[in-house]
Amino acid sequence: MKQVKTKSVYPDTDLVILAGGQARRMNGINKLLQQFDDQIQLIKIHQQLKSHVAQVWINSHRDYSIYQKIIPSIHCYQDDESGFLGPLMGMKSAWSHVQADYVLFVPCDVTYIPSRVLFKLHQALAKNSMAEVAYVEINGIALYPFCLVKRSSLTTLIAHLEQKQRSLKHCFADLHAQVARFKNHALFFHSINSLDELQQYQQLKFLH
Repeated sequence: MKQVKTKSVYPDTDLVILAGGQARRMNGINKLLQQFDDQIQLIKIHQQLKSHVAQVWINSHRDYSIYQKIIPSIHCYQDDESGFLGPLMGMKSAWSHVQADYVLFVPCDVTYIPSRVLFKLHQALAKNSMAEVAYVEINGIALYPFCLVKRSSLTTLIAHLEQKQRSLKHCFADLHAQVARFKNHALFFHSINSLDELQQYQQLKFLH
């Protein structure tokens, strides 16, 4: 049965994969090019979301030629400021590059992408006219970097970064954040933050 695209029922949205960190707890390896499951993360995220978005971007400071060899249509951008200032800087920097007025941000180390996630985030965002962001919650745990953001959020993002306040949770409170809630009882790790977690995740998946 052919999958029905839901893209037309919400405004044009670009996808940005957040891969701009140092990955210190992964010994500096590029998590987006690692294979957590059956596919490397870049291919897994791209395949699951490409049909629902206008363009796909990677926020990263390295490996552009590798990304574009794997997926020739991919676009890349770096943070506006150097120094690994976290996902908030990656989000703020996006608005200098993307054309769409909405961006779906996905962390490069996410293990599970719920079905119809973008549609449900748009639904959540539309519930409150003041809201400029909606984020994913899985099994009661907030995944703040997995979120849908409006272009109108830029002023608030800049203000938080200028105050050296880089917490997504605090910033999102000022953006009247909405939540899209999902359940997955087979999920062990929402994201992979260390080599130890990756080993545990792969062992648990094998046993499960």
